[in-house]
Amino acid sequence: MKRIVLDTNFLLAISQFHVDVFSEIRRICDFPYKLYVIDKTIDELGILAKTPSKKAKQAAKLALSLIGGRVEVLKTGEGYADDILAGMADKDTIIATQDKGLKRKIKSVLITIKQKKYLSLERT
Repeated sequence: MKRIVLDTNFLLAISQFHVDVFSEIRRICDFPYKLYVIDKTIDELGILAKTPSKKAKQAAKLALSLIGGRVEVLKTGEGYADDILAGMADKDTIIATQDKGLKRKIKSVLITIKQKKYLSLERT
């Protein structure tokens, strides 16, 4: 079974692009998988949910509500979230991200939002 780890900006893009990422992941993944986020993602969304920016606050709250009960949280050690995610990416772990810098670090498979309306499974 493969792990699909959702990055913070990928979750925030749900609000921006109105993409149903869960049905899109089912559409593009013809293999068994389980969805995860890292604890740092939950921390980042929690901080954004308390910001003065109405747009960021709404996007973070939506992301937190959508992942509740559907996604398992992986505990990580010290380090920067992108470095942790890049280190996790391998043949059994797919990272879902919109972050250009993180995309460059990943040397396996990733999931991204294309044309602001659908997901794509890409080999890097």
